[in-house]
Amino acid sequence: MTVTHIIILLLTGAGAGFAGSILGLGGAFIMTPVQYMIYTTLPGISADTAIKLAFGTNLMVILPTAISGTWRHHRNGTVFWRSAIVMGSCSLIGSFGGAAIAARLPGEGLTIAFGILVLIGGVWMVFSRPLDIEDHHRTNPLLWIAWAIPIGIITGILGIGGGILAVPVMTLALRFRMHNATATSLAMMILTSTGGVIGYIISGTGVSDLPAYCLGYVNLQSWLLLSVTSISMAQVGAIVAHRIPARLLKYLFVTIMFYMGLRMLGIFERLGWPL
Repeated sequence: MTVTHIIILLLTGAGAGFAGSILGLGGAFIMTPVQYMIYTTLPGISADTAIKLAFGTNLMVILPTAISGTWRHHRNGTVFWRSAIVMGSCSLIGSFGGAAIAARLPGEGLTIAFGILVLIGGVWMVFSRPLDIEDHHRTNPLLWIAWAIPIGIITGILGIGGGILAVPVMTLALRFRMHNATATSLAMMILTSTGGVIGYIISGTGVSDLPAYCLGYVNLQSWLLLSVTSISMAQVGAIVAHRIPARLLKYLFVTIMFYMGLRMLGIFERLGWPL
């Protein structure tokens, strides 16, 4: 890994931690494309291994970043802990299974699926109706579980923290206020990412074309570089989040979702746009 790669990963970690904490995400929407591009430039690493390595490492970075951001949101009193624990426990099991499934799927298909999923979430957020009544969120644990299990499975397959799915579900289906959804989603991710990390480590054990410093599909060098800056910036992001109006928070969320979805689908490359 070159000095340029190291600098890019440090900056990416900072951006992922800041934006992820503001929006209730793990930052995979930033870290996946960057890591994928870096790994595919390294000699001897196939595109299939590169995308799975990006997914596994993402989840490992998300774990400490989510803890950091959640702590700050908790101090501000916006985390619905009962929802986070119930949904997080169920999604942990789902993400472990999803990681095992991902190891048996082609990398190109996973890349396309990631982009499509992000775009679907963005469209859903655009056409959703805003909630004007505070604290009318749905408190049925069975409903939480019904949503958490598929979120966990998709999280494990695509190496995301789950916030890009959990935030729309919480705001639209469970009727959480935007600020509570972002905070609770981040807390839920502590458990969700744990299951995915274990799954990617087990599934990647023994794979032949992994680079140095790997634990299964987790690249420890990338994990350290991304985590160093993302943990501290998650604190800053959580503080800023409570000073941003909910409507602006939603627009930021949707804009980033559309950009990263189109980026992973290779739309900008086909159009010749340097984005």
